[in-house]
Amino acid sequence: MGALYGPVAFLWIIFGCIFAGAVHDYLTGMISIRNGGAHLPALVGKFLGKPMKHIVNIFSVLVLLLVGTVFVSSSAGLIFNLVNGKIALIALIVIIFMYYMLSTMLPIDKIIGKLYPIFGMLLLLGTISLGISLVINQAPIPEVSLTNIHPGGQPIFPLLFLVISCGAISGFHATQAPIIARTTKNENQGRYIFYGMMLAEGIVAMVWAAAAMSLFDGPVSLNELISTIGTSGIVNEVAGLMLGTFFGTLLVLSVIVLPLSSGDTAFRSARMIIADYFRVPQRLISKRMLIAIPLFAVSILLSTVDFDILWRYFSWANQTLAAISLCVATMYLYVSRKNYFIALIPGTFMTYAVTTYILNAKIGFNFSIQVSYILGAIITIGLILLFFKYAKINRHNGLEVDEPIPKPKNQAA
Repeated sequence: MGALYGPVAFLWIIFGCIFAGAVHDYLTGMISIRNGGAHLPALVGKFLGKPMKHIVNIFSVLVLLLVGTVFVSSSAGLIFNLVNGKIALIALIVIIFMYYMLSTMLPIDKIIGKLYPIFGMLLLLGTISLGISLVINQAPIPEVSLTNIHPGGQPIFPLLFLVISCGAISGFHATQAPIIARTTKNENQGRYIFYGMMLAEGIVAMVWAAAAMSLFDGPVSLNELISTIGTSGIVNEVAGLMLGTFFGTLLVLSVIVLPLSSGDTAFRSARMIIADYFRVPQRLISKRMLIAIPLFAVSILLSTVDFDILWRYFSWANQTLAAISLCVATMYLYVSRKNYFIALIPGTFMTYAVTTYILNAKIGFNFSIQVSYILGAIITIGLILLFFKYAKINRHNGLEVDEPIPKPKNQAA
């Protein structure tokens, strides 16, 4: 979808990944580690105040539910195309939901810990193979430019910065950081785990953006394929064209693990956030089911909603969560008297992007794009002024930035 905008997408992936996404992931991950593996809502409560904690609790669970729901559909669609429709789509959705239920409730080392090394290897090998194939076949990757070639004429700002989230910056990652924080043995690993892995995700995004731009005769043809065979079908087309049947199948499998391994931890994080908020111990499976079953029931209901509508809400909510996470990171650095601009600049940019989007979007306020630009700027400036007013109070009161946040007893990762 991001490739429809043309080579300008490369710039957002590169600069977004390095200066926004990796910064976002590293800071939220390390702040969580230094605060006892606290979830984002708890960190928001500590750094931005209790009223914001309640808002972000609801917002985080909403984002995670949307992630889980849209990635059930994405995973099922990819598998359905891979097996040429030999397994019914509804059957695949049921199987994926069953896997998500197990991975949500069982200890992290029982399923996720065993499968993720395999998933990671598949993803890396698939990406490397596709990248090498693009070079060997001399794929006509377009030169980088700022020209907007979207066939629908949709504006680059703010849409591109919401369409391409994973690979550039994603608020979803902030909800996953505590799972990693609670299972990290040494803080020194943080730079590799958080910053380094976001750079790896940016490389994956670059390779697939290049494939989408080079193999389908420009954005008009790509747009037609999206309308006819869908994004899952395009993944199959790329795999078959570049690597043939056998290795192409492995490439598709490497793509399937992306949504599959996002949905399982999304539901798991949602369960943990709700448990922390209501102080429900999670050692017993029965206590986990008490939270997990209603979550899956809501997700099943959401899966009946039009996928495009769900995806738009997810994109906006996801990037809004990224802006909030960068706000937490800015507060942490400001109170610590460290260079807070590394979080403030991308945080301000993302705040302006998500504000402008919701003002302009049909799922939002439906203002004209010109009005949305102006109102978005005014709202963003106002939020920054409020932030620094509160930040000065926190610094004056000597907020302990690295003091672990108490959490319920018997909580498990």
